[in-house]
Amino acid sequence: MTIQRGPCGEKIGSVEDIPAKQATLADGTPVKGVTIRWLIAKDDGALTFAMRVFQAEPNSHIPAHKHPWEHEIFVLRGSMKVRIGENTYELKERNFVYIPPNIDHEYFVGDQGVEFLCLIPLKPSVDENYDPCKQA
Repeated sequence: MTIQRGPCGEKIGSVEDIPAKQATLADGTPVKGVTIRWLIAKDDGALTFAMRVFQAEPNSHIPAHKHPWEHEIFVLRGSMKVRIGENTYELKERNFVYIPPNIDHEYFVGDQGVEFLCLIPLKPSVDENYDPCKQA
């Protein structure tokens, strides 16, 4: 399927229509063994959220980082462990996780690799002083 664009700004396509690019952390640091495809982004006319697909090689690692926006993640295939603050969670196919803003998190990919959807807001969710652990 070729990407199609409709008269009201809609975008229709297949994940294979979007070239995979080297994933980077927010500071621009490349993440070895991990690619990203921006399915829906600000450049597509999205007003609130971006939708991305990540593919990570077996046993790869997305280093610890934090930023003032949340993540909503849905695992399509494979498995990974996600450390959020002091807790680590095991995720497999069809599992999801919400990662609050401003909390340190990292990903440890399983032996089969992983592919996951990740939605993020197009602008920060909170300011840098927000502490999700004190809000709970």
